[in-house]
Amino acid sequence: QVQLVESGGGLVQPGGSLRLSCRISGTIDNIFSMAWYRQAPEKQRELVAAITVRGATYADSVKGRFDISMDDAKNTVHLQMNSLNASGTAVYFCYVDSLGGRERYWGQGTQVTVSS
Repeated sequence: QVQLVESGGGLVQPGGSLRLSCRISGTIDNIFSMAWYRQAPEKQRELVAAITVRGATYADSVKGRFDISMDDAKNTVHLQMNSLNASGTAVYFCYVDSLGGRERYWGQGTQVTVSS
């Protein structure tokens, strides 16, 4: 059974940094993409960043501040978040899918709160 185990959320002051990690427990054949989404209170879930073997893409709101990476074994994806502001307050979800979308998995979510 595949699970995505997230870690690294918490409380951070405006301007601060956090690093989220998501580890795949189990085996997913032919991983295509790994991504982070977030959902703020009373808002829709939105894509923050995604990475494939071709490279990374980012939401306009986080470009230049966030960095997504995955380890060589493709079983862990990280999201380095710098210069956080109040708009970064949300539950962050890890997402992984395989080629053709045959398999899709979500993490349970980790809370990030940006507040002084």
